[in-house]
Amino acid sequence: MRWSHSLIRHHCPVFFRSILRRCARASALRPGKQLHAAATVAGLLSSPSHFLLNALLHLYAACSLPLHAQKLFDQIPQTHKDSVDYTALIRCSYPQDSLRFFLEMRQRALPVDGVTLICALGACARLEEDNPVAQMHVGVVKFGFLRHTKVCNAVMDGYVKCGLLGEARRVFEEIEEPSIVSWTVVLGGVVKWEGVESGRVVFDGMPERNEVAWTVMIKGYVGNGFTKEAFMLLREMVFGNQHGLGLAEGSSLSQRGEPKFKSPLREVTTDSARQWLEEDKERVFDNQDAFCHVERASLLRCSESRIEFSREKMSTCSIRQYVEHDCFRRKILMENQNEKGMGYCCGFGLNWVTLCSVLSACSQSGDVSVGRWVHCYAVKAMGWDLGVMVGTSLVDMYAKCGRVSAALMVFRHMPRRNVVAWNAILGGLAMHGMGKVVVEMFDFMVEEVKPDAVTFMALLCACSHSGLVQQGWQCFHDMESVYRVRREIEHYACMVDLLGRAGLLEEAHVFVRKMPIPPNEVVLGSLLGACYAHGKLNLGEKIMRELVQMDPLNTEYHILLSNMFALSGKADKANSLRKVLKNRGIKKVPGMSSIYVDGQLHRFIAGDKSHPRTANIYMKLDDMICKLRLAGYVPNTNCQVLFGCSNGDDCMEALEEVEQVLFTHSEKLALCFGLMTTPLGSPLCIFKNLRICQDCHSAIKIASHVYKREIVVRDRYRFHSFKQGSCSCSDYW
Repeated sequence: MRWSHSLIRHHCPVFFRSILRRCARASALRPGKQLHAAATVAGLLSSPSHFLLNALLHLYAACSLPLHAQKLFDQIPQTHKDSVDYTALIRCSYPQDSLRFFLEMRQRALPVDGVTLICALGACARLEEDNPVAQMHVGVVKFGFLRHTKVCNAVMDGYVKCGLLGEARRVFEEIEEPSIVSWTVVLGGVVKWEGVESGRVVFDGMPERNEVAWTVMIKGYVGNGFTKEAFMLLREMVFGNQHGLGLAEGSSLSQRGEPKFKSPLREVTTDSARQWLEEDKERVFDNQDAFCHVERASLLRCSESRIEFSREKMSTCSIRQYVEHDCFRRKILMENQNEKGMGYCCGFGLNWVTLCSVLSACSQSGDVSVGRWVHCYAVKAMGWDLGVMVGTSLVDMYAKCGRVSAALMVFRHMPRRNVVAWNAILGGLAMHGMGKVVVEMFDFMVEEVKPDAVTFMALLCACSHSGLVQQGWQCFHDMESVYRVRREIEHYACMVDLLGRAGLLEEAHVFVRKMPIPPNEVVLGSLLGACYAHGKLNLGEKIMRELVQMDPLNTEYHILLSNMFALSGKADKANSLRKVLKNRGIKKVPGMSSIYVDGQLHRFIAGDKSHPRTANIYMKLDDMICKLRLAGYVPNTNCQVLFGCSNGDDCMEALEEVEQVLFTHSEKLALCFGLMTTPLGSPLCIFKNLRICQDCHSAIKIASHVYKREIVVRDRYRFHSFKQGSCSCSDYW
C-alpha cells in the first residue's frame, strides 16, 4: 500500500482515525503500521487533538503488542487520556503492568466501567494470586457492579484460578440470574479442584450447556483416564439428546448391559452409536495394512535422514477418498434437514477449540484412542485442511502418545505450517531420541519459518538425549549470533544436561559458574543428576547445599544425594539424610505406571496389590521373571538402595528382598498386565510419572525380544521404544 502526499493533504485526520479504528477492530497490523508511517511522515501525530495517537494505541493493543502500545500511551498528554485508553492498555499488558495502569487510572479519578473491571480481573486471574483477586472483589462491591453478571463471572474466574473454589461458589450464589458462562466457570473450577465426579454433578445440573461446558467435561474425563466416559460424552455432544435421542430416564439396557438411546427412528445401543460415528474410521485409520504402511514409510525416511515434506498423495490409504466425498458432513446435514421433525438431530459440532482442548488432554494422559477418534472426526468434518491449530495439536498428541510415525505423517501433510507446528514435531522427535533427525530437520525449518526460543529448546534437548555434544554447542552459539534469539535460563539448563549426560562434569560445572544469569534449581538439578549418574559424590554434595537453600522442601534432590551416599558405601550419611526428611514430614513422590487396555486406564505403584486382578498379575510376573532370567536378565540391585543395614550379614539377608522389590516395580506390573490382557504381538504403551530405573529398562528390553512385542515407555523426560531386544535410546539416557 502506497500513500501519496496529495492523498494525505486532501484528507483530514478524521479519515486516518476512522481507518485506524477499523484496523484495530480487525487486528490488521500491517495496514495499521503503514497508516502509522504515513501519519508520521505527514506530521499528523504532532497534534494531540487529532487523537491519532489514541487510535494507534488501540490498534497495537488489539494486536497484542503491549510494548508498542505503552510507548504510544506515554506520548499522549494526560489531558487526552481517558478510561477507554487505560482499558485497552490494561487488556493487552502483562498482569503486573495491567494492575499498575488500573491503579494509575483510579488515582486520576477516571470513571470505571464493567469492561475495565473485567480486564483488571483478568490480569489478577493470570497472576494466580488470591490477594489481588480479593482486593478487586472489594472494588467490584464498592463500584456497585454486583448485579453485573459479566463482572461477577470475572471475579469467579479469578477465584477459580487461585484455587479458592468456595469463594467462587459464594459469588455464584449471589448472582440473581447466572448465565451459561457463570455455570461454565464454576464447572471448570470444580473439575480442576474437586475432580470429574463432582464436575459431572454440576454439569448435569446446568440449565443449558455450551461448547465450552462440554469441552471442559470431556477434557476432564480424558485427562483422568476415563476413556469410556469421554466417548459417551462425545457421542452425546455430537448426536445431541433432544427429542429422546439422549439416555432417557428408565431406558432399558441391552443384553450386554449397555444403555440404549431412545429414538423415534430406531433404538440404538451405545456400541452401535459408536459404530455409526466411527464406521469410516475403522476403514481409514484402523486399516492396519494401509496405516502401518504409511507409518513404516515415515520411519524409513527418518532413519535414512531423507526427510521429505512434500504433500504427496497417499495411494496406500483411502483418507483422501473419504474427504473428497465429504460423506460425514453430508450425512450429518441430511439428517439435520430431513429428520429434524422426527427428533433425530445432531447436538453440538466439535469446533477447533474443542478439538484442540481434547487433543491436549490426550497428549497429557497418553490416550491415543480418543486422539485418533478426534483425528477422524476432524478429517470428516473439516476436510483435508485441518488448519494450523488442529494440525499442530494432532502432531503433539501423536508424538506424546508414542506414535511418532503418525505425528510425522500428519506434519508432512499440513498445507500450512508455522513455527509452533515445527516446534511440536521437533520436540516430539527429541523426546523419542531422534536427535540426528531433529538437527537435519532444522535446516528445512529455517527455509520455511524463523526459529524462536522454543525451537532451540527442542534442538538442545534432542542433542542431549542423543549425545550430540558438538551439534549442541553449535546450536547454542548460533542462537544469538546467527538467529538473534536471546538465550534464556532454560537453554542454559539444556546445555548443562547435555554436558552432564555425556560425562563432561567439570565442563558442565565451569559452564554453570560462567553463566551470565544466576543458575536456578533446574540448572543445578540437572548437574546433580549428572553427578549421580557418573558417581561424582563430592561435586554432588556442593550442588546439594545450594539446592537446599533454593528449595528445602524438594524431596527429589534429597533422595538423589541419599542414594549417592548409599552407593558409595556411606550408609550412615544416607540414613541420617533420610531421617531428616522423615522428621520434617517430607515424603518421596511414589512412582506410578499407567497403561490403557480396552479404553480403560490402569494404574500401578511399586508392590501394588490393589488391582482386581492382582493374583493373575503376580502369577504372570513370576512367569515373566523366569523367562527373562533364561534370556540373560540379571537384577540390578544398585537400583534399589538398602537402608537400615547395621552389618554385612543384615545386608546379605536383605539382598533377596531387594530383588523381590525390583521385580514389583510399577513398570513391571503394568507390563505384566498388558501382556496378559492384550492380543499376542500387539504393541504396549506404558506411562511412568518418574524416570525409568536401569533395572526396569534392562528387563523391558529383554521382554520385547522374549514376547515379540514393541513396548513404548514414556517416562518423565523422554520415550523409550523397545523392540527386538534393543531400545531407541541406545542405552543413553
